[in-house]
Amino acid sequence: MHIVTIVSATFVALEFLYIMYLETFATTSKRTSEVFGLTKEELSQPSLARLFQNQGVYNGLIGLLLLAALYVFPDRRCVVFLLIYCVGVAAYGGYSAGWRIFLKQGTLPLLSLVSCFLF
Repeated sequence: MHIVTIVSATFVALEFLYIMYLETFATTSKRTSEVFGLTKEELSQPSLARLFQNQGVYNGLIGLLLLAALYVFPDRRCVVFLLIYCVGVAAYGGYSAGWRIFLKQGTLPLLSLVSCFLF
């Protein structure tokens, strides 16, 4: 894989790990409130907090799998598959919660995916 793809996909993985941090460990923080457009009171509701924490685990696993596909068991096909998955997740988020979600969560994976085929 080209260095551009490796670096950009690493940033995608770090982005998903950051999302995991916000959703799982900093669920009621000011930053989480700003990123997701919810009040701290809404984020403090036990049912919503559990949903966020559960979703955070999924995002963290995507990030870890992407890092493994890049560095532990380097496999271009796995990287491409995971980037397609990331773009799909962002597309669904954009569809269900507003196009800004796609811009925030999908732009970098899309650029990384394009770099997989250009280099």
